[in-house]
Amino acid sequence: MVGLTEIQTAYYMMAATGVLIAAVYYVLKKRVTLQTRQAQLFIPIYSTYHSDEYMKAYSEIMRWKWENYDDYINKYGPESNPEAYIMYRKVFGFFEGVGVLVRRRLIDPSLVDDLMSGAIVQYWERFESILLERRRRLNWPQVGEQIEYLYNEVKPIAERQRQQLENKPE
Repeated sequence: MVGLTEIQTAYYMMAATGVLIAAVYYVLKKRVTLQTRQAQLFIPIYSTYHSDEYMKAYSEIMRWKWENYDDYINKYGPESNPEAYIMYRKVFGFFEGVGVLVRRRLIDPSLVDDLMSGAIVQYWERFESILLERRRRLNWPQVGEQIEYLYNEVKPIAERQRQQLENKPE
């Protein structure tokens, strides 16, 4: 015969199991929701990244040549060449926005890396000296800080992936 103690023990174990299952379900659902939200945030970013307007601006600014910061401003600055400056700002603003989303952990940096790390790395390495000099001259340390953060997050991921591909047995 089963005693009251055994029934109570079984009841408590079933209740604890139910709480455990609910907690696991909640965690899994939260994770799926987070991944879905990141994908929803990333879709318009990816669309912008592949838009004709962005691609034209990115291609143009990556062909620019300059000797130093003053030469850059004389050729592509807002007063000397407003059209060029607008093209530059399209790309700058895009990467700053992506940097904010990565910094706030609204988008996983590895997702950004998978789809646009080459452009981010290329952009920062090309314009780093200009952005750092602009910070200094304008006494505005925030100029391009989100892009720099994005670069520092994405570049190590890209390098790890490249090393894994190079070391992968054929």
